[in-house]
Amino acid sequence: MCIRDRLGCVLSLDNGLGQKPPMGWNSWNKFACEINETLIQQTANRLVETGLAALGYVYVNLDDCWQLSRDINGYIVEDNNTFPSGIKALSDYVHSKGLKFGLYSDAGFLTCQKRPGGLMYERQDAQKYAEWEVDYLKYDNCYAFGIPVKWRYERMRNALNETGRPIFFSMCEWGQEDPANWAREYANSWRTTEDIYDAWVSFLDILDRQVEISHLGGPGGWNDPDMLEVGNGGMTTSEYEAHFALWALLKSPLLIGCDLTTMTEDTKRILMNEEIIELNQDDLGKSGVRLWQRQGEHGLYEVWVGELSGNELGVIMFNRGEETTQITVSYEELKWNGQHANVRDLYARQDLGLVAGELRFDVPSHSVKVLRAVSYTHLTLPTIYSVQISVVAVSLKKK
Repeated sequence: MCIRDRLGCVLSLDNGLGQKPPMGWNSWNKFACEINETLIQQTANRLVETGLAALGYVYVNLDDCWQLSRDINGYIVEDNNTFPSGIKALSDYVHSKGLKFGLYSDAGFLTCQKRPGGLMYERQDAQKYAEWEVDYLKYDNCYAFGIPVKWRYERMRNALNETGRPIFFSMCEWGQEDPANWAREYANSWRTTEDIYDAWVSFLDILDRQVEISHLGGPGGWNDPDMLEVGNGGMTTSEYEAHFALWALLKSPLLIGCDLTTMTEDTKRILMNEEIIELNQDDLGKSGVRLWQRQGEHGLYEVWVGELSGNELGVIMFNRGEETTQITVSYEELKWNGQHANVRDLYARQDLGLVAGELRFDVPSHSVKVLRAVSYTHLTLPTIYSVQISVVAVSLKKK
């Protein structure tokens, strides 16, 4: 779409999507290239059967390795060995379950697994995605050989716009050129780091990289610290609780990355905590920020806070240390005018009643205390919570 401003004609994303962070499932973290149509059908079934879909997990996204080649006209061809019924039939199956269907490609000549990339074939690919009724496109950044990143992602953005089909555009640029500061014109979400892997150190590294940019996400365009590792076995239950809750407060896309057919009860309990999901899907659409981080006797601990609709706050006390630590945050630090708040513990699913003056809790090692608080008086947030997102030349009008 061409939008006029004082500089002339500016092309922008024009799909009306992403008013809230997307929720669903992606194949990569658990299965990598070992995907096939049976797995995807089973996953769609499980999203519905478990109740995950009813909570908002509606995208079923294939990552790399579904594509094989191109035909003589340049159109992408699926791997018929693993997807014998074809991608359109798989898309129809997912849609028949009341879910949405997503695919993966790359803004380079090859995908990261050396399948055909989308660079210079954007129109053919976008036309095919629209024909297949794709709802979501993750667009990676491999094998671009130094070609400018904005030029490459702009080409696919424009091709998707031209189809007239609303397709959520997930830009996977790995945060190399600070996309949080410019990608809103190009995509509905943008990766802020390299890939996550299923380990405590990876989770912490990626979390720390969100601190300076977390306020830049908002309706229509979200920071993406990568998919969830909850349930894949590389972290403890308390570490997965921290991972999920912080991603939720950050307004990250919540894309499950585990095998839905073998989920443990703890995995289900974490992923299906609707009160923490509500932090992510809150109508206000403001991402959480880190209020402070401090060094304790047994390691670092910190407080994250996010403004919510209805004059409420989400607060996460996070203990990175090796022993239980008492964490205290005063209402003065939170910039509340009132001295009392109704507080609820979201993992315990317990009302804590009217709490005066401060929040004070013992938080075990590698764990979080996730709270929702309602002030009794008018809530005033510090400047960092109230950053206004400037949207230049971006239309959110649905076609």
